[in-house]
Amino acid sequence: MNDGPIDAGFIGRRGLILILSSPSGAGKTTLTRNIAQAGGWGLELSISVTTRTKRPSEIDGRHYHFIDRETFIAMRDRDELLEWAEVHGNFYGTPRKPVEKVLMDGRDMIFDIDYQGTRQVRSKLADDVVTVFILPPSMPELRHRLERRAEDTPAVIERRLKNASVEIERWTEYDYVIVNDDLERSFNTLAGIVTAERTKRTRNTGLEAFVEGLLAESGFV
Repeated sequence: MNDGPIDAGFIGRRGLILILSSPSGAGKTTLTRNIAQAGGWGLELSISVTTRTKRPSEIDGRHYHFIDRETFIAMRDRDELLEWAEVHGNFYGTPRKPVEKVLMDGRDMIFDIDYQGTRQVRSKLADDVVTVFILPPSMPELRHRLERRAEDTPAVIERRLKNASVEIERWTEYDYVIVNDDLERSFNTLAGIVTAERTKRTRNTGLEAFVEGLLAESGFV
């Protein structure tokens, strides 16, 4: 895999939020973790809070902040969450203040959230959001990945497969779509998306002053 996107940060810009969504098992979490292992590409991982029970392979504070329902509801009612949703009977949400600070500082974040959370973040921070939907290559392959993970009961797997159809129907709400049939190819495609979005004219707040300086140096303006 390559080293990820390059950022001409000296120009100055407001940060962006890269949102990855997919049905459970399609690969968004694996891609997010691979980005982190590759040095993060300058993307800070948004750590959600959740009321879901921690899986054996998960670490509190690294994969999620695991909290009880009462604490979650209190955060929601105080408007301390940028987005929240109930998924598979559990609550998930993103603390608001850390995200807003990162963007103001010109840094970028990556979110691993579902379509409900994506809608909420986009409604509040539309200009800062880049959304990517990850599709499985086939439904049999999606089932195989869920079973291979060996972390859910057969009943939970069936529920996730049923919900996958609902989630996949939301693919048209996203800026980019990747069919994750090959992890390395999907990883490299994501790198290209991040590089392109970082160089958008409208996102680079310091670009106008930079160009004015170039023209002044030319001596013809």
